[in-house]
Amino acid sequence: MTATPWRNHVTMLDTAPTLDTAANSNASSTGWAHRRVGVWLVGGRGSVATAVAVGLHALATELAPPTGCTTAGPEFAGVPMPGFADLVLGGHDINSTPLAHRAQALADSGMIPQRYVTAALAGLEQADAEIRPGYDPATHAGTQSEAVLRLAGDITSFRDRHGLDRVVVVDISSTEPIATDRPEFHDAALLMRALTESTEQVLPSSSIAALAAIESGSAYACFTPSAGLALPALRSLAVHRGIPFAGQDGKTGETLIRTALAPMFGARGMHVHSWAGANLLGGGDGATLADPQAVQSKLASKTRGLRSLVGEHVVAPLHIDNVPDLGDIKTAWDHIHAEGFLGSRITMQTIWSAYDSMLAAPLVLDLARLLALADAAGEAGVVPELGFFFKDPWGSDVHDFGEQTAQLIEWARATGARLSTESRPVGAAR
Repeated sequence: MTATPWRNHVTMLDTAPTLDTAANSNASSTGWAHRRVGVWLVGGRGSVATAVAVGLHALATELAPPTGCTTAGPEFAGVPMPGFADLVLGGHDINSTPLAHRAQALADSGMIPQRYVTAALAGLEQADAEIRPGYDPATHAGTQSEAVLRLAGDITSFRDRHGLDRVVVVDISSTEPIATDRPEFHDAALLMRALTESTEQVLPSSSIAALAAIESGSAYACFTPSAGLALPALRSLAVHRGIPFAGQDGKTGETLIRTALAPMFGARGMHVHSWAGANLLGGGDGATLADPQAVQSKLASKTRGLRSLVGEHVVAPLHIDNVPDLGDIKTAWDHIHAEGFLGSRITMQTIWSAYDSMLAAPLVLDLARLLALADAAGEAGVVPELGFFFKDPWGSDVHDFGEQTAQLIEWARATGARLSTESRPVGAAR
């Protein structure tokens, strides 16, 4: 294969800046007066993480424009956030496939242009060297408390080794089955005692990762529908430690369209009778969601927002089917039946087809930048305005995408404006 000549699609120059020169020029362009920020990915060798790693290199070195990144839009100009060159990748994963191998597979499938993968090879090796073994309940021996301490130690070691200002943990791991409720989920003291005194698997893997984020003093985002930090006991621990966090379940495709279109029907006084949907996908997500237990949390999060916008009466069947030959391309089809003036029938159909990992990757970068801003400004607890990125927003009942957009912009500007007077000093105790 003949290598594609390198070309900077931002500056239209033929000479690529390095990560070092990009980082040196960052402060003046983003207003970020702090040190670099770690982005710790739970599921650090998956398709989304690989797209993040390749994309981050392309953006930091100006190989590509930040298309798809909300925080790169003009509405966020002047908001002090870490630049792309300020972000350092690390993570946990139970998979050992190197990022470079994964990236090449994505390039071969057509997801990522080969020139970006080729340019990022050194950066992929650096990021891969920062990925540590994740928590695997099938192989872990000992208490879950010991697992939490190991994972938290990996994050703090990463922060100290690179002299990072702070770390943002983003869970992009595979979807878990819905966890069976138990008393420990609602009582922090009871939970910590159970984790320390028993080898029983009390918490699901996603919540072990979330607790490790808390123990390491890191901001946290849950991009999956798994339990994560949704458990009340973990929420109380995060608030006590002063951790800013956001979730849940990244809104990338079908639900994005639904939360943009549904308010239109209500605003025009139309009555939606039914909103049926079908999702076809392959790859790792398709295989994971073929599990009838794992798919339930995804179905619940995708439907909840729709009902809040058009009413509980709506008939909303939804199917997610694994079609292996589609690979990482996700196709979502929706059929909407509504009633208009004098009972007239209205029918609308939408088809959305895209590489889901490429939709998710820029949002992960957005969340890292915005949670770093929140942490630097001293925010603690759930950040409701970041519900803009999620199907099932924590701390907010707002699902209308237009309203979410306005709230996010207002919050980012206000938080950035007070950052200089309320910033958290580097290394300050939480």
